[in-house]
Amino acid sequence: MHILIAPQALKGSLTAAQAGEAIAQGVRAVFPEAQITIVPIADGGEGTVQALVDATHGQIVKYTVTGPLGSPVTAFYGQLATEDRRTAVIEMAACSGLPLVPEGQRDPRITTTRGVGELIRAALDQGCQHFILGIGGSATNDGGAGMAQALGASLLDAAGQELPPGGAALARLAKIDISKLDPRLHACSFAIASDVTNPLCGPEGASAIYGPQKGASPAMIIALDAALRNYAERLKHDLGRDVATIAGAGAAGGLGAGMLAFLHAQLRPGAQIVLEAVHFDAQLAHADLLITAEGQIDEQTAYGKSVGAVASAAKQRNIPVIALAGGLSEHYHDVYKLGIAAISVLPSRPMSLVYAMEQAASLTRDSTERALRLFKLGLDFHK
Repeated sequence: MHILIAPQALKGSLTAAQAGEAIAQGVRAVFPEAQITIVPIADGGEGTVQALVDATHGQIVKYTVTGPLGSPVTAFYGQLATEDRRTAVIEMAACSGLPLVPEGQRDPRITTTRGVGELIRAALDQGCQHFILGIGGSATNDGGAGMAQALGASLLDAAGQELPPGGAALARLAKIDISKLDPRLHACSFAIASDVTNPLCGPEGASAIYGPQKGASPAMIIALDAALRNYAERLKHDLGRDVATIAGAGAAGGLGAGMLAFLHAQLRPGAQIVLEAVHFDAQLAHADLLITAEGQIDEQTAYGKSVGAVASAAKQRNIPVIALAGGLSEHYHDVYKLGIAAISVLPSRPMSLVYAMEQAASLTRDSTERALRLFKLGLDFHK
């Protein structure tokens, strides 16, 4: 029997690779002769770099970049061990994320995505040409302007002066000059892992929907939205890139729009990008059983999360799926239609969340063993 193990990270407890090894221990307790393959997965959010690095035996590269408030932060990107070693994975939250800004200092008028561009440039220096970017959890609302400036673009006011960092300054944007944009970008591809469908501006745009969690008052939201509208007009006029109404342009404070305009990126579901990067279909082709896992299974699992994506892929091949979960929401039943045959929760008795997180590895192993003993019973019954 060939068992494919493809878990997400259990946030705060185990990386996807660690969860995979704990599951494998549970498998060996029931099927000691089974062939086991572990493929860590993610959906483009936190943990994506680590999951893809582990899945491909790549490496984490640490680099000091400009943080969201302008001071240096130690960030990282992943360089995957693909055939040509030219694929980099970046989580924008590592350099421009909301947790990097203390609550009392959150102000999307001044926060910048410059660090994102600096990470891209660092990866370019290492020969990377293919980029996967997870853009959730931003502290910014600058439309990717800071990223573009770090890569050589000039964003100028009416006096020909370079704009300062932050989304508010975009209200004064009069000209975009990309004559000095890093020429290496022309040979690169950029896949943006995002499930956000918001446009850049308007009542469903970046400022209105995500501005409040980044510290924006109602008055700031109006001003930031107007600034992004001006930015969109300049992108269209100076670059010929009309991105304002594209679904997902408003992701990460408009970083989606900036990447579409300056990098000619593609916005795609995060789970789909990750599964392609780890060649999941090829791994699945030889499997008799798939075991996956995530912290909580809920109605959102069916919409964009990687557990739902791997289950749907297995269903197409008539491969049974067992899902492990730290907890279940009220509407968890929705995931059965994806092809998940059974769900096994990690807690075996009443316990605190703190204890469950501390004991996540043993709980995952034991939950796997319980599920597979039932699975084995079914196999024996049909002999």
